[in-house]
Amino acid sequence: MDPLDDYLATVRARGSVFVQSLCAPPWGLRFEDPGPLMLLVLADGAAWIRPGHGEPLRFEAGQIALVRGGFTVGDRRDTTAGVVIDSENRCYPANEDPATAGDRFKLGTRTYGTPGGSSVLVTAAYAVRGGTADRVLATLPPALAVPAGDDPVLGLLTSEISRDEPGQQTVLDRLLDLLLIRALRTWFATPGTRAPAGYRALADPAIGHALRLLHQRPAEAWTVATLAAAAGLSRASFARRFTALVGEPPLAYLTGWRMTLAADLLAETGASVGSVARQVGYADAFTFSTAFKRIRGVPPSAVRAGSPGA
Repeated sequence: MDPLDDYLATVRARGSVFVQSLCAPPWGLRFEDPGPLMLLVLADGAAWIRPGHGEPLRFEAGQIALVRGGFTVGDRRDTTAGVVIDSENRCYPANEDPATAGDRFKLGTRTYGTPGGSSVLVTAAYAVRGGTADRVLATLPPALAVPAGDDPVLGLLTSEISRDEPGQQTVLDRLLDLLLIRALRTWFATPGTRAPAGYRALADPAIGHALRLLHQRPAEAWTVATLAAAAGLSRASFARRFTALVGEPPLAYLTGWRMTLAADLLAETGASVGSVARQVGYADAFTFSTAFKRIRGVPPSAVRAGSPGA
């Protein structure tokens, strides 16, 4: 496991909502509250994405777009959205009540729009949970687009989306996961983009090895000395190089990662504070709780599954 593997552990497609939209110019769709992350693919032509925050983004066929939060997409930069798709996957005219608008745009399995529409837009919403995923999402702009290249997965997704065969949802979910990883790798490799802490340091043989150890065995009693030895560097040289490449000292990074893991365990599993403390490398609940509150600003009980306000 490396940082990106861990960060994406809770960004797995499972029962994701897929929509294939057939649109005739001029067209505009508004996605209201689609979730933390949505992936878009355009089969032909070009379109404009207007995120809720940030500048409009032009993207084309052969690209993968990722959008955070609600947005509008249309064939022109200034297109007004005539159709709304909401969080319940209802599709209705922007000037009508969704409760009474009906399902007039449905054309077939996962397919909506105008018969004979020339623009084919495929969208898929991700359900994202937990703080591990936030480490990736926090680095992304409101909307981005990257080239898909010759990735055959793109063609598979567009050919599979309108089918309704046994196991179809699982097939689509796995294709979506592959496209997301492809898009993130390409984006983080682009000069000038912001990457999650430690991501680019993976290219350094010594520091990359140390980062993988921290993610594989976060509960181990790591010290700067033991990490330096594992990386084949002196303690001082390791500490300097790690801090320069990752952006924070080794043990500060480890503590932050442990608290992120702990927050997810507390929120999702309902495990006791003592149990979570041991899973992330603390001998007792008191020491862990003190560190958790210092880093996260609230005690572990505030995020424990089932607790009031959690």
